[in-house]
Amino acid sequence: MAVNRAQLVAAMAVTFAVLLSIVCPCVEAQSFAPAPAPSSDGTSIDQGIAYALMIVALLLTYLIHPLDAFPYGLF
Repeated sequence: MAVNRAQLVAAMAVTFAVLLSIVCPCVEAQSFAPAPAPSSDGTSIDQGIAYALMIVALLLTYLIHPLDAFPYGLF
């Protein structure tokens, strides 16, 4: 009994379809969890830097102000 080329191609296509139908549901079975929310969005860091710069500006103001007012006899 000789196997026709068309029958061999059909048998291979059916085998491939059966294997693909077995494997495909396994591919979609697991989905990834969403990424966790960031613990810090940077606003607290920005606020800390702003406070530090404000303290530096305040200190410089109090240190430089007497030097500017000294010639006028205010202190």
